[in-house]
Amino acid sequence: METESEPYVRLATLRQLHQVVTDLNTARSLADTLQTVANGIVAGLGYELACVNLVRPDGDLVVAAFAGNSAAEALITGRVGSRASWERRLSMGEAWGELRFIPHTEGWVLLEDDVPQWYTEGPEPRFEDEWHPQDRLYAPMYASGGGRELLGVISVDKPRNGRRPGPWGQEALQMYASQSAIAISNARLRANMQRALVRLEREQQALRASEESFRQAFEYAPSGMAIAEMGGDQHGRLLRTNDALCRLLGRPASAMRRYSFADLVHHDDIGTLLRTSAEGGRAELRLGRRDGTYVWVSLRNSVVADTADGPRFLLTHVEDIEERKRHELHLAHRASHDSLTGLPNSAELRARLSARICERPQASRPNAVETLDAAFSGRPAQPAYGNGYGRNGYDAGADEHGFRRDGFDFDPPGPGSPYESHVHAVAPDSEHDDGTKGLAVLFCDLDGFKSINDRFGHNTGDAVLIEVARRLTTGVRDGDTVARLGGDEFVVLADGLGAADAADLAVRLRNAIIPPIRVDGRAVRVGASFGIGWAVCGMSVEEVLQSADQRMYIEKRSRSKMHRRAG
Repeated sequence: METESEPYVRLATLRQLHQVVTDLNTARSLADTLQTVANGIVAGLGYELACVNLVRPDGDLVVAAFAGNSAAEALITGRVGSRASWERRLSMGEAWGELRFIPHTEGWVLLEDDVPQWYTEGPEPRFEDEWHPQDRLYAPMYASGGGRELLGVISVDKPRNGRRPGPWGQEALQMYASQSAIAISNARLRANMQRALVRLEREQQALRASEESFRQAFEYAPSGMAIAEMGGDQHGRLLRTNDALCRLLGRPASAMRRYSFADLVHHDDIGTLLRTSAEGGRAELRLGRRDGTYVWVSLRNSVVADTADGPRFLLTHVEDIEERKRHELHLAHRASHDSLTGLPNSAELRARLSARICERPQASRPNAVETLDAAFSGRPAQPAYGNGYGRNGYDAGADEHGFRRDGFDFDPPGPGSPYESHVHAVAPDSEHDDGTKGLAVLFCDLDGFKSINDRFGHNTGDAVLIEVARRLTTGVRDGDTVARLGGDEFVVLADGLGAADAADLAVRLRNAIIPPIRVDGRAVRVGASFGIGWAVCGMSVEEVLQSADQRMYIEKRSRSKMHRRAG
């Protein structure tokens, strides 16, 4: 019988080992590699049976490949043995270098464990190194490196020469196990790379599909869409706009890229735009069209990024709300204006007065008599209202007349106070023109209007009211208010007038009303009585209107009935 110690036997074994190792590196997949490992044992190393047990992610070992016996292959391939049972086996028997040999005299205790195995009965060996059917020889496969991570175990059975392998056969099997570990690691790496490439390709396909979906949703959205830069010197500059936004603003896409929303927004709405947050911010404002007009839009912002750590962009959805705003403004106008004349109504008049006056009165300067009395009494003359002054009647920071040197008539308001930027309304002196200007309140009541209603009907009366409203509006300045309280009563608010200015305005308006008014081919006339009051801080709105109303009745009674008659 030939022995492995003979040189030509060793040379033939080396050639076969070289061939099977070469085959290991040509396998395409992990499964092919595992089967090639098992086949190489049978084809090149002189064993009739070979089994490859591969470590699973959970640590147990599964029979991944079998060679030499189709019946055994069908029986045990795919079966799993626990890691504990395998570690027990690899610690038993005799250590042949990295190999582990368990003779049949010790291996009988392993017949009932959970490791998949194929064995047959046989007679006792006739000589010392004869192979017994229940002998076990294992070749562990470890990953390269110093960690000795177990990749799997090769188990072999039935050497063709019927003998236990000698040192040369042990070395060849150990070398083959080492090369098999490298081949399995490489196959796993290739498999992982292939899975990663497949996953990457799928992700790229999904990304391309997502980008295409976004592009179509962006381009063909029925409402406006825009992408703008975030941060840096070009913050807010429009990078991309869809057709709907270009049509809404009447500007081509190439021109839109020269602007930001701050360039297009109405100057009254710039504060609203600046207060709108980038993430989830909403705002309603006006954007400029190419023809110079403005359109009401609703902006909704969100932040998008190309990648997790890539540059961020501002995605803005722009919705045309011009029709809704027009309807809202129409409703607001109807709520605040008289339906017949179109003038501000009583509620709007009171709101405008309330915005002009405050509850805290302005301290008035002492008049000449008070100043003279103060000179003889040796104490400063106190103003009419002593708000914010000390126990002695004046503040330590006041001048010789008791007024603060910082220009405030009471302690300056703090931030957030309703009086922070308030200019107090005062009444001019009606006897002496000292140059003081105030908010004049002219209360107008038509004379002879009731007789027109009674003689010619309400349609004629309505026409007269409409014409009177027009004449009053024509006779005042831009910024003045002409309001209808109801019936034949009107109120004019004119700021920045002295006493003489207000009297002249009342005369002009009365003269504007007196000329005949033609209605349905007939001429009718009405007169007007005016009472001049003044809106002063510290007074309520009702007190201001009542004061002007009372002065109007005084003026009406002071004129003879003949001068008030109309019709």
